[in-house]
Amino acid sequence: MEREEEDEPLDREDQDTEGPSTGEGRLGRCMRRLRDMVERPHSGLPGKVFACLSVMFVTVTAVNLSVSTLPSLREEEEQGQCSQMCHNVFIVESVCVGWFSLEFLLRFIQAPSKFTFLRSPLTLIDLVAILPYYVTLLVDGAASSRRKPSTGNSYLDKVGLVLRVLRALRILYVMRLARHSLGLQTLGLTARRCTREFGLLLLFLCVAIALFAPLLYVIENEMADSPEFTSIPACYWWAVITMTTVGYGDMVPRSTPGQVVALSSILSGILLMAFPVTSIFHTFSRSYLELKQEQERVLIRRAQYLMKTKSQLSGMSQDSDILFGSASSDTRDNN
Repeated sequence: MEREEEDEPLDREDQDTEGPSTGEGRLGRCMRRLRDMVERPHSGLPGKVFACLSVMFVTVTAVNLSVSTLPSLREEEEQGQCSQMCHNVFIVESVCVGWFSLEFLLRFIQAPSKFTFLRSPLTLIDLVAILPYYVTLLVDGAASSRRKPSTGNSYLDKVGLVLRVLRALRILYVMRLARHSLGLQTLGLTARRCTREFGLLLLFLCVAIALFAPLLYVIENEMADSPEFTSIPACYWWAVITMTTVGYGDMVPRSTPGQVVALSSILSGILLMAFPVTSIFHTFSRSYLELKQEQERVLIRRAQYLMKTKSQLSGMSQDSDILFGSASSDTRDNN
């Protein structure tokens, strides 16, 4: 299906060149150029410039979001104040959201199927990342209009919680890089293809955790009387950290049998995670090669289309030269 979606715009390009130069043909060519600019960074200079601008605004947004969480700015926000730095952060965010809104509008205009475009995962991520800015403006306006002495602080506290949750969603801007990164696209394709492997990995870990956590709880409470392993759910946390070889060190077995159980859980975690990871790695490599070949194939077909268009234009110019040349010779003969 993905190959058919890639071939479809190119097929329409060939049809546009064969049709007459009507109003619909010009509109189709405009849509094709717009599609090349916003969806295919390697189609030409406009696509590369558009992709570079998009990546730049995503980077600026990530930096701006990090700056907005500084303690000084958070204190000003809680006190209802806004310094020059806070004002600059808001201006930068507004400019970036304006660019993202324009980019979303252009993608929506060039989409052949609007419904398919709106329900795609990347489009949903764009909406979830863009809408919080506008919702925040509306909530701020509603809060300022309802800010009365009789309302108390309950409403303002709820509004502040909503605003903090919405602003946290701005981190989804980083996911927009998947549009311009072959590596991130490969990662997403691998995740979709390896749902079964991820399910097996989760199943293996759950079974092992359900085995080692109660065993360690019994051993540590009976032999070492450790105050850290207070319950089986607490041992679940220890089992997860141990089997994934993270090892925070907040919960450590004290008895020798407990240490043997910990060693067994570490080795089991390494072996259990190695089985599905091998299949996931092969799927990632295959997906990367497929996307790379698909990208090269699209570029080749694009170059062939441009060469075909150039040859058609040169043929038309030669025909016009022959036509006007014969007309001028007839005029000289008549004279």
